[in-house]
Amino acid sequence: MNIWIRADSSYSMGTGHIMRCLTLAAGLAARGGRISFICRDLPGNLADYIRGRGYTVHLLPPPVDPSYAAFWLQVDWRTDALETARLIEMSAPVDCLIIDHYGIDKRWETMVQEKVKKLVAIDDLADRPHQCDLLLDPNPSASIDRYQGLVPAYCTKLTGTCYTLLRPEFRAAKRGLAERDGSISRVLVFFGGTDPTGETIKTLQALKSPALANLHLDVVVGGMNRRKEDIAALCRGLPLASFHCQIDYMAALMQKADISIGAGGSTTWERCYLGLPSLCIITADNQRQITALVHAQGAAYCLGKSSEVTPQGIEQGLKAMLAAPPRVRAMSEQALRLMGEDKWDEVIDRIMGGDYGKSE
Repeated sequence: MNIWIRADSSYSMGTGHIMRCLTLAAGLAARGGRISFICRDLPGNLADYIRGRGYTVHLLPPPVDPSYAAFWLQVDWRTDALETARLIEMSAPVDCLIIDHYGIDKRWETMVQEKVKKLVAIDDLADRPHQCDLLLDPNPSASIDRYQGLVPAYCTKLTGTCYTLLRPEFRAAKRGLAERDGSISRVLVFFGGTDPTGETIKTLQALKSPALANLHLDVVVGGMNRRKEDIAALCRGLPLASFHCQIDYMAALMQKADISIGAGGSTTWERCYLGLPSLCIITADNQRQITALVHAQGAAYCLGKSSEVTPQGIEQGLKAMLAAPPRVRAMSEQALRLMGEDKWDEVIDRIMGGDYGKSE
């Protein structure tokens, strides 16, 4: 199958969409899929990293109109759809187009849909309509069908944490996962690939507290983090801190950690899958729903929005966890319970098999 993926990354947007699409791409490639990416040429994009993983990347032109800078696509949606359609036409036939982008909705998809055999939308907000054959949303929801009226009647919906796109390393780590007793001696710090709000430095300032000096720290940043050198220097000043940049062994670090301090994005489900309790900070509006849910379920504790959280607040939150091992253990148990059954194979089967209907 000739499969194309439309997703973006940048300093401001982060890298989450690309990273989960790379996970999906690896699974599809292992089943014979030929994968190509379409990405906008934005500052801090991961095009070279994607190519380094063995995939073709088609770069759309960088934006020229600053009035669109605050929007996800950073160009007019029609422009993006037309540019994407032209690329697809040049490489036809395309069996499947996968879209993972908050700036794309039914209008864009309708313009491009006839250029491909199947269209798959990855979404976790349920805040806009889609014109797709299959919809994948790994987030849980209290709503029985929160996509009612947002997708065509013929669309196959794969929703819930059981459909989370997890790299094989996480499944391997889970098989060897030891039961957590709630005690804390090792902390994992990770705020996504770019950490645009500077939470890693804020957290390291909190961890300078003498009361936390006996904790082992694993501090992870992405290669596109513009303050990674500053973070590395701060880690060198903490005797029990290890600095990790653009790694492929996150599951191993989560397996070893007793608690995590991080953002409320897609990494939430990786932490939950391995039963890792976490202190979460909301660093973007699209994280509010996820973070509120895991907080309400008792699988994590939300410290608040990044603009409101201080180093002192992080320090106090961690001290509260250190003083309450039963609470930390319960968070771990609830995180594992929240994830449910792993249906990774069904995701790959559905996309590769194409056993979902298209409108007449």
